[in-house]
Amino acid sequence: MSVRVPRLHRTASFAALLGSLALPVSAIPTSAFADSPTITTLPPVSVTANRVPTAAEETGSALTVITREELEQRQTQLLSDALREVPGVAVNRTGPMGTLTQLRIRGSEGNQTLVLIDGIEVNDPASGSEYDFANLLAGDVERVEVLRGPQSALYGSDAVGGVINIVTRRGAGAPRFRAAVEGGSFGTAAGRASFGTGTDRYDLFLSGQGVTSDGLSVADKRLGNPEKDGYRNGTLTGNAAVRPTERSEIAVTGRYTRFRADTDGFVGGRGAVDDGTSTAGEQYFGRLQGKIALLDGKWEHIVGLTHGRQQRDYRDSAKTVTSRYDGRKTKADYQTNLTLNSGPADHVLTAAVEREEDKAISRSAFSSFDRSIGSTGLVGQYKLGLFDRLTLTGSVRHDENDLFRDATTWRTTAAYLIEESGTKLRASYGTGVKNPTLFELYGYTATYAGNPNLKPERARGWDAGFDQALWGTRASVDGTWFDQRIRDLITGTGRTSVNMPGDSHIRGFELGLSVEPIDRLTVRGSYTWTDGEDSTGAELVRRPKQLASLTVNHRFLEDRANANLGVVYNGRSSDWAYDPFYNRQVVNLAPYTLVNMAGSYALSEGVEVFGRVENLFDRRYQEVWTYGAPGRAGYLGLRLSL
Repeated sequence: MSVRVPRLHRTASFAALLGSLALPVSAIPTSAFADSPTITTLPPVSVTANRVPTAAEETGSALTVITREELEQRQTQLLSDALREVPGVAVNRTGPMGTLTQLRIRGSEGNQTLVLIDGIEVNDPASGSEYDFANLLAGDVERVEVLRGPQSALYGSDAVGGVINIVTRRGAGAPRFRAAVEGGSFGTAAGRASFGTGTDRYDLFLSGQGVTSDGLSVADKRLGNPEKDGYRNGTLTGNAAVRPTERSEIAVTGRYTRFRADTDGFVGGRGAVDDGTSTAGEQYFGRLQGKIALLDGKWEHIVGLTHGRQQRDYRDSAKTVTSRYDGRKTKADYQTNLTLNSGPADHVLTAAVEREEDKAISRSAFSSFDRSIGSTGLVGQYKLGLFDRLTLTGSVRHDENDLFRDATTWRTTAAYLIEESGTKLRASYGTGVKNPTLFELYGYTATYAGNPNLKPERARGWDAGFDQALWGTRASVDGTWFDQRIRDLITGTGRTSVNMPGDSHIRGFELGLSVEPIDRLTVRGSYTWTDGEDSTGAELVRRPKQLASLTVNHRFLEDRANANLGVVYNGRSSDWAYDPFYNRQVVNLAPYTLVNMAGSYALSEGVEVFGRVENLFDRRYQEVWTYGAPGRAGYLGLRLSL
């Protein structure tokens, strides 16, 4: 949801934007480590909607923001659970915690969404160029921005459906230590600890978090699968920055995750079955960045180098490695921004160049390959602000690819602010391209053959909407209509992948409401209707036609206590069912509603107890055919801050 926010004063806005350091290409955008009030809808400055930080009322695209405060109020453990409440976002998990978790924006495929963590692209070249949210814990997250619609002109191949930009915390102020522990259902125990500090000249933040759970059966236990499938996750993150001068910075960030998840196999017509298999892996991500601003801050230069590696081992019941996948992504980038002011007009000119190398290595009894692909992207953007009311942007990107034809994509947005009525009108149009993945091209199992003749998918889409403030600043409502078409959509047949001729069509609308009827009580709701069909008219699988959410949060007892109620509705959707020969047919998945409750109470300054109940009414449901989902679960914990 979005809401109109106070207008940044023009003479101070550019300095504020430079000070944020929160550029899409930036490794570690600034965020306060100290506990302080945060804006819980659209912030004053968006760091994802354009290649430069943009004031909220100047953003022409549909954007939703989740803050650290909201994550703590909901007691979110896995970040994907919070994303279920974002308009236009569908989440599918193949079982309980730790299993494959896919996210689709506005009906696009999971690998058509670009995911950034501290400016690092984390889509896995060895997993269909998709990011698996299964192992992303929320304990160190400061803010999440979800940008919807084709964004290839800004971010390249993986951004056909949209972009999810995850920003972790940074240190600020006096040295501070925070920790939390919790335990509860399914033999689950979790903990996290962090340290942060910073001044005008430097900042440092270190964090460790982990979870262990006995779990429940990945294969739906209602189908006769009683055993438990456990999960382990340990994640370390850190970032540091030094600022030799007022307008320069050198920053570094790193992230490491190690995990192991017991899984169940998939056998043709039987679907998911208990077989004692498991998956173990490691993830490494890092970025080094330098930044300097010249001409009194009006001419900015940013250069960065990132590297990511994701390894996964699949093991049988005897713990023997049956297959191993290793995905690596290295990227070097440079961006320059020039700001000019001329009377009632503000101009921001941006140019960027990026060089990326993706590599996928597979070792298994079925196949063995080592493939890589490189690309160079050239980006240009012009942002024009007129009379403090109208903001226009135009972006173009040209990608030179080692395997495919070069591609040029473009995007334009408009935002018009009517301050007298608290109204913002916005619209965007963009094109996108999604290259075939290395596995789609070359195959990776005995039952799946690659197709080296695949063509890139091409998309075009638009959206139009409004943000309306009501009741002063106590309420807001927003709405967006979107329409997107994808040509040459790549689809699996069960044995290989092919381009579907013609256009696949996805359309729908998103509604959001935020109300603060009394001080410290907030009510937020969202509703999304999506109609997605491939070029034959068949419904796209795992895209619910209807999604809805409701969140009520109340702070009371002089802010020492907090109560949170969350409701998520997932409408009817379809999925694929396979026979023993891997021929497939469509099956329907029933709609479901999940109700979650959370509460906390500060015993003293820096000491807080908290608890939550997930799936309060013990709803039984499937997000993926034959894979189970957790029933009712309860957790208790303690937070410390020193």
